[in-house]
Parts: sequence; structure tokens; C-alpha cells
Amino acid sequence: MSETSADQTRTKPQGNNGPRILREKATVAIMIQMYCMGQGHIRNESVEMGPGELCADCKDLFQYSHLRLALCKFGEGKTTCEKCPVHCYKPDRRQQIKAVMKYAGPRMLWSHPLVALRHALDGFTK
Repeated sequence: MSETSADQTRTKPQGNNGPRILREKATVAIMIQMYCMGQGHIRNESVEMGPGELCADCKDLFQYSHLRLALCKFGEGKTTCEKCPVHCYKPDRRQQIKAVMKYAGPRMLWSHPLVALRHALDGFTK
């Protein structure tokens, strides 16, 4: 394998696209959108999730979180990030996502109860 192709392999997401990872990505997307809207970062209150509807900081966090999930070494066997033994987020990003989850988590019980329940059940997987 040439040096160039080895570098390209390392930078590409590994393709964690199973149902568990896709569900986690959707949950995080909802949480980030709720946080961004709740903090007054978003002007457009559309229900549709699109990166254009997020402020720059939340859009960056959205993209970063999706990349981390795509690269998750546990893949479909992962638990929720809160219970994961590997902290793959950089410290500053970890603080950002904690703030998002602290804000959006309780609110999801009312706005997205099935997503919140499924996320709670995912936390019981090992």
C-alpha cells in the first residue's frame, strides 16, 4: 500500500452506517437543533433538520458528532456516549455536547418521547 493511499484510508470515515449508528446520529441531530433553537441561535424554527438552520458553532458540533459516530470503534455494539469507556471527543467538544445534552435531554421527553425512550434503552446495551 502506498503512503498516499494509507493516508487516505486513515482520514475516511469507516462507514458505521448500521441502524444503531444512524439512530444515534438522528438523536444527536435533534438534540443539537433543540439546543440551538432554545439558545436563540436559530432564526428559522422549521422542524426539518438541515445544517443551514444551525448557527456556525452548532453546525460544527453537528458535523463533529456525526464524524465521531462514523468512526466509532464499537460500531453497532456501542452504548450511549455517556456510558462509553472511550472518550473520543476532544475536551472542548465534550463540554459542548454535554451542555447540549443537559439542555435537550429533558425537553426530548415532551417533544420527541419515542426518541428519548429509545435513547434511554440504548443506554442499557453493553
